[in-house]
Amino acid sequence: MTVLAHQTDTLTRDALAVLQPGFEGTTAPAWLLRRVGEGLTAVGLFGRNITSPEQLAALTAQLRAERDDVLVAIDEEGGDVTRLEVRGGSSFPGNLALGAVDDTGLTRDVARELGRRLAECGVNLNWAPSADVNSNPDNPVIGVRSFGADTHLAARHTAAYVEGLQAAGVAACTKHFPGHGDTSVDSHHALPRIDVDLDTLQARELIPFKAAIEAGTKAVMSAHILVPALDPTRPATLSPQILTGLLRKELGYEGLIVTDGMEMNAIAGTYGIERGSVLAIAAGADAICVGGGLADEATVLRLRDALVAAVREGTLPEERLADAAARVRELAAWTLRARPDARPEGSRASGIGLTAARRALAVTGSPQPLSAPYVATLTPVANIAVGDETPWGVADELAALVPATTSGRYPEGARAADILAAAGDRTVVAVVRDAHRHPWMTEALDALVAARPDTVVVEMGLPMAAPRGAVYIATHGASRVCGRAAAEVIAGA
Repeated sequence: MTVLAHQTDTLTRDALAVLQPGFEGTTAPAWLLRRVGEGLTAVGLFGRNITSPEQLAALTAQLRAERDDVLVAIDEEGGDVTRLEVRGGSSFPGNLALGAVDDTGLTRDVARELGRRLAECGVNLNWAPSADVNSNPDNPVIGVRSFGADTHLAARHTAAYVEGLQAAGVAACTKHFPGHGDTSVDSHHALPRIDVDLDTLQARELIPFKAAIEAGTKAVMSAHILVPALDPTRPATLSPQILTGLLRKELGYEGLIVTDGMEMNAIAGTYGIERGSVLAIAAGADAICVGGGLADEATVLRLRDALVAAVREGTLPEERLADAAARVRELAAWTLRARPDARPEGSRASGIGLTAARRALAVTGSPQPLSAPYVATLTPVANIAVGDETPWGVADELAALVPATTSGRYPEGARAADILAAAGDRTVVAVVRDAHRHPWMTEALDALVAARPDTVVVEMGLPMAAPRGAVYIATHGASRVCGRAAAEVIAGA
């Protein structure tokens, strides 16, 4: 082999190594297996790839037949954002519920059990936890994915989550650096901006990430957000000042830096995914997450070739690409060495999700068992991170406890009169999600409570500032177990 051919082969393998692509289907396509054999070191899984734990285990075994240390990544936060249980809802409450309980031992145990289930299916990298401090309650994309609005609470639970997940042999990926909590725009749609000074960033956004680094997080995910106090021109994912200057040098982080999805409009709509990927690696990122919306071989080849061309043109130093690829391979090697902790005796872990969801409930009023309730679920449009395919609410869980339950779902534009007409003389259970962010929902809820003071209100997003209804239940999340815990209170179970 000539020197040029060897260099080309090395460049190609390094360019493949830094990609974390997705794909369509529930088995690995031939093109993906071929690229894994050629040097692709990581694959990202989404809800479309999963139907059951058994199917997922078979899929990851397919990938490992090509490369035993392949990184199989997933966005499994538990709570509202689940891929493992995308069609039925998560068996675990999300971060806000865990923050509401504020028991770091519980958070660690929940994360360890979630990690154990992922590891059993062959998943070894989880794009979680969210370390964002939800300082802006109108944030359209973080919300219940955060442990809360208190910086130090978020920090201690982020550290506990990282420790629990990695105790199961699954690498944690703490996100979204340097903090996505004070945004009012969803980066899936546009480029958010955080206009705060350096002192605020240091005292608020960065503390949970420092805690994650101290806890040994194996990966950190960058945010597609503009933070002018750190870099006035480029979003964090593409910023040398933020990824290399702040995260690497100032905070001393030595693990893998992963980008958020490059097909998100904050990057794709401003820089394009090819140029964005080159700029991200040059800025200090080590792995390019792509595949939530772009999931084909052509995308992988476009990004591979863009990285190789950038090295040849001198716009991306060859040493930087090689360093990024080496960090990916180092994490892949760690997954082979990781020794998961044993499952707790007595299998406390088996029901820990429901236990945590019950502890997270906040109930105002005096619940009385309802014999034939009408559940009205007011449904906002789900953000892309959560997705609209995962069911949520209390109707199904309550019907399992109270068979005479009836229900209806009400999209934007629904009025209290519509709900009252359907309910008849039944007691109404009004289920909402982040009512404070949706004026139509608040208006319908207020009119409903005024007409029927005995209405039970269940808020499955951020808790209301002023509880409504004869009974008010805040679940701090919309996972299946949060719905079950609320249904138990309504049913008097």
